[in-house]
Amino acid sequence: MPMPTTNSGFSWHHLNQWHFGVVPLLLMAIALALYLWGVRRVPEWPRARSLGFAAAILVTFLATESVLGVYDMVYFSAHMIQHLALIMVAAPLFALAAPLDLWYHAGGARTRALLDARVMAVLTHPLTGFAIYFVVIPVTHLSGIANLMMQHEWVHHAEQVAFLVTGYLFFRAAFGLERGRTLHPGLRLVYVMAAVPVDTFTGLALVMASSVPFPAYASMAPAGSTPAWLLANVHLGGAIMWIGGDALMLLACIPITAAWVKWETARTKEIDAELDALGI
Repeated sequence: MPMPTTNSGFSWHHLNQWHFGVVPLLLMAIALALYLWGVRRVPEWPRARSLGFAAAILVTFLATESVLGVYDMVYFSAHMIQHLALIMVAAPLFALAAPLDLWYHAGGARTRALLDARVMAVLTHPLTGFAIYFVVIPVTHLSGIANLMMQHEWVHHAEQVAFLVTGYLFFRAAFGLERGRTLHPGLRLVYVMAAVPVDTFTGLALVMASSVPFPAYASMAPAGSTPAWLLANVHLGGAIMWIGGDALMLLACIPITAAWVKWETARTKEIDAELDALGI
């Protein structure tokens, strides 16, 4: 894996680099194959959802296999961009693709029984998605797990999967497209906004760090990196998490707000029709 020799040696030609990891590629291929199998079993499945899943796979591929995958443990700022791409871009697209609903319709009686089980009801509950998001974001960036991620590749891959699963469970509840416990369309907006402080807190904690919180980062950073540069890059990563994370959360509120307005409009028409029928 090519790396710059100094902390100032990054140039535009480094952007044209790829990091083809066997495990991530295999997982993406399996996920795409299973989804396409489900689509073949459910001919009436909406094309927009299939396109959403394909887009999610593409974003995941670019986040893990492109230049971000090459430098995600060399530059902490690149790691944070990858993190946001996975949990706030790819994961919402997976949620819009409604894979559990596809699995429910494409599978047999055992599959439906599994998805209707109490364990799945708890796992897909909006409070569960919120709680997992509330825990995973700070723990993976402000605890020893971040150091382990830089020391062990398998921990790094597990973290990437955790970001996708966490984001999917969170935005699944926020969008309310799939079957199961859902929130009132207006509460979905509150649900998303209530999670914004988590990203803000995590980003600010990194921005305000007085020393590098990950000792292993010194061995992963470009050769010749000074302690001051390491800390500056951690601060940059924190700013990306803070500003970029908040911006993407607000962006997610746009379709949620549009869906709420659409729901209220339809509900108003229903009430008006009922009142007209009663002659009121």
